[in-house]
Amino acid sequence: MNWLLPRLIAVLIATALGGIAGLMIPGHSVPLFGALLGFACALGVIGVRDTLNGYRLIAWLRGSQEDPAPRDAGLWGELGYRIERSIRLHERSAALERDRLTQFLSAIEASPNGVMLLDARDQIEWCNSLAADHFGLDPQRDRRQPVTNLVRAPAFVSYLQAGRFDAEVLVPDPRGRRTLSVLVRGYGDGLRLVLSQDITEHERSDGMRRDFVANVSHEIRTPLTVLAGFLETMTNLPLTEVERRRVLTLMTQQADRMGTLVSDLLTLAQLEGSPRPHADRWVALGPLFAQVAVDAKLLSAGRHTLVFPAAVDAQIAGAPNELLSAITNLVNNAVRYTPEGGRIELGWKLLAAGAGEVSVADTGPGIAREHLPRLTERFYRVDGSRSRDTGGTGLGLSIVKHVAQRHGGELDIHSELGRGSVFRLVFPAARVRAVAPAVQVALAREERALP
Repeated sequence: MNWLLPRLIAVLIATALGGIAGLMIPGHSVPLFGALLGFACALGVIGVRDTLNGYRLIAWLRGSQEDPAPRDAGLWGELGYRIERSIRLHERSAALERDRLTQFLSAIEASPNGVMLLDARDQIEWCNSLAADHFGLDPQRDRRQPVTNLVRAPAFVSYLQAGRFDAEVLVPDPRGRRTLSVLVRGYGDGLRLVLSQDITEHERSDGMRRDFVANVSHEIRTPLTVLAGFLETMTNLPLTEVERRRVLTLMTQQADRMGTLVSDLLTLAQLEGSPRPHADRWVALGPLFAQVAVDAKLLSAGRHTLVFPAAVDAQIAGAPNELLSAITNLVNNAVRYTPEGGRIELGWKLLAAGAGEVSVADTGPGIAREHLPRLTERFYRVDGSRSRDTGGTGLGLSIVKHVAQRHGGELDIHSELGRGSVFRLVFPAARVRAVAPAVQVALAREERALP
């Protein structure tokens, strides 16, 4: 209110001067009339000045208010200052709220879940990029659109219209490639928050886990049933010595089968639960191939022609036990499934750009093309009865695939019915190096000497 006293003083002075000037004007017979005329003129000047100042303030208010308000003395100057200060405070508050909203939306954008905001009429107010990807939406174009016009999955539409959001609902994405878990929560005055999560891998893992448990139970139950039957036979029936020995032989085979199955399961668990092998520990392939050859000859018992490389002057960076397990599984599979008189060959060669390849080729019955993509699945068998007869567990190729991936490589399978099969373990150049024969022998001795 510091403008009020100067303004009153100015008005009084102006009117007094106007009155005095009116009295001094010649030609008027009545001095009071001249004083009133002078007083009116003074008020008119003050009014015109206030009008101009008020017009300047109104013109500023009609504009963008980016420039400072008119800084006139008196009422209009004070009013302009107060209005400008209120506008600037509001702008700062609005900017702060915008920043907070931007930060909040950025945080939602970084959420691992899809987030979509619906108004009271189920129209899309906003959604993050993940929700847009889940439901096949455009975050900008589809705003203010009814969500049920865009997301037409019957399960989602029924869930939203029912209004009971105690539990989540599973919805396929528009392309039918993923499974989404959708949960709706109400907030505010009829507003809704839609949360979505891609659970495809989770569902797949659960399915694989259920299948795995069922398969393991089935695989173990079969030999246990056989053992239980033989035990009951030996307990309740009088057997000749020949029959007893035959029963004991079959029981030993079933016990060995269970032991092999448990061993393969433990190997898979170790492969999946341990870090990848270091790339600075070099394993000589020569000694590995020699050990594989010994095992293969024992398993074949002279029924096949086995061919092994005379000398392998190369090393692979990785875990020796894992590499030995992978190569042994490939060779033993070839021995088991190749008929008597067939040929099995273990090979090694350097590929272009320094990569290396371990190959196992056989002249067995071959595998139909439709089975090839599933050969590395756990317990998958082309012929289940034949696999059990040969002593296979259905886990060997799964172990081989895991070992290859842990060493940065891959397992390649080529097979034709009636023409045999070729299994190739391909390792990247970073894990392969050639070594002179003399150095190879020395390194192999050092490796055997390690604890």
